[in-house]
This record gives sequence, structure tokens and C-alpha cells, in this order.
Amino acid sequence: MNILVCVKQVPDTTEIKIDPKTNTLIRDGVPSIVNPFDGYALEAAARIKDKNPDTKIVVMSMGPSQAEAALRDCLAIAADKAYLVSDRAFGGSDTLATSYILSSAVKKIEELEGKFDAVFCGKQAIDGDTAQVGPELAEHLGYPQVTYGLEVSLEDDSLHVLREAEDGTEIIGVKLPCVVTFTKPSFDPRFPTIKRKMAARRAKIEQLSAADLTTIDLTRAGLKGSPTKVKKSFVPPRKEAGVVIKEATPEDSAHKLFQTLNDAHVI
Repeated sequence: MNILVCVKQVPDTTEIKIDPKTNTLIRDGVPSIVNPFDGYALEAAARIKDKNPDTKIVVMSMGPSQAEAALRDCLAIAADKAYLVSDRAFGGSDTLATSYILSSAVKKIEELEGKFDAVFCGKQAIDGDTAQVGPELAEHLGYPQVTYGLEVSLEDDSLHVLREAEDGTEIIGVKLPCVVTFTKPSFDPRFPTIKRKMAARRAKIEQLSAADLTTIDLTRAGLKGSPTKVKKSFVPPRKEAGVVIKEATPEDSAHKLFQTLNDAHVI
């Protein structure tokens, strides 16, 4: 089986701050990590490989050169090959443009690695939270899709996906090739081994530019190809702590509440 896992390098949201003047993210000094939901997708692929050793796992990311670090983390965990899709022409892409670029990259990588049986993605990136790229990628590729996957197993020419539903879980069968997006399962992803870490440091990360994606239409990429624009980012103002009124009796509490609201000119 041949699996492609799409990953994104994101800022650690526990460390994020907003510039109050520009209303943009302050990235200096903020560590970058592999998007956690993409980590769950990689773990799902690794579990298939555990049961089917001839499975090949390829990871792909779109971003600047520093995104190589995220790809090396994936190689250290379970991936066999990594590709970085990077070009200034792709800068400013929204989810629609990003998914289109990724679909063009998938076709190019398939020329080098063979046809993919499945494409795995995280359900969303923690820096955008749109949950749009995976489903849009499936649409560009013309593949059936299953979202909110928890676990997946290979059954002949299809995948059985245990997915999160509103009232519990359900199992859905989907024919290959397909796209599956993953959410947090009941278990944690595996850790890399020392041997794989050392190999990942030496591994060559293949880079694909716009020139390499011979079928791409650049009017559908970057800012030109993005129908949505981010106008402002901000941190919601902190709410002040509330006042707890607890008098000796309910009547006293009601009187105290009335007096407090009256003093504040609310009533």
C-alpha cells in the first residue's frame, strides 16, 4: 500500500502572542511543531504499516524551507520519504489555493513514487482551524473522503474507518483511492526511535517548486488564487472575574443583588 500523509508546520499555540499594533501573530521566538492532528494521521498510516510491512509512507508539506524540520520529525517517527512544496508564488494562499497546490503536488509525486492508495490529513490545523484543506483536496483529486477518522484498517481494496460522530462513533467503508482526515483518537502517537532520528537527520528532503508542478495554473495559487483574505487577528479581551453573592438567606441574597445592580446604575 502507498500512503501520502499531508502535514503542516504550525506555531505552538500555547506560546502564541498577538502584536497589539499590527494585529498579526508574533512568530519570533515561538517554537514550531508538527500540527497535532497531522500527527494522528501519520500514526494511522504507521499502524497500517505495522500490519502490512510492504506499505510505503510518504509525507508532504507546503511551506518555507524551515518546514523541513517538521518533515524530519515525521521521518523519525514512521515516514519513508518526504517532499517539501515551496515557492514564493504560493505565499498568501488561502485554503482553496492551498488545496489546489497540494493536489498538483500529489500528481507530481505520484510520477516519482507511484499511485497513492490513500491520502491522510489532519482534520484541521491548530493555527487556522478551518478544517477545509482535507475535504477540498479530496474534491480536487476526485476521491471519496471520510472525515473525523479515529482509526483505520485495510480491508482488501477498501479502508474501514472508525470515525467520530455526533452521538458516538461509526464505521464507514471507503474504496481506494480515498482521502481520510483524522481527529484525536483514544491513544497517543508513537515516539521516534534514536535510530530513526539519526536517519532522519541525514535524509534528503525532496523540494518541489512551481516550475516542477508542470500542470499547475498559478492564477489559482497564492494571493491571486485566494478568494478569502485575513483582515485582522486578535486575542479576545479577558473577562473580569464575576461577583458571587451568597448571603445568609435567599431573601438577603436577592436584596444584595438588587443593591449591587442599583449602585452600578444597571437598574
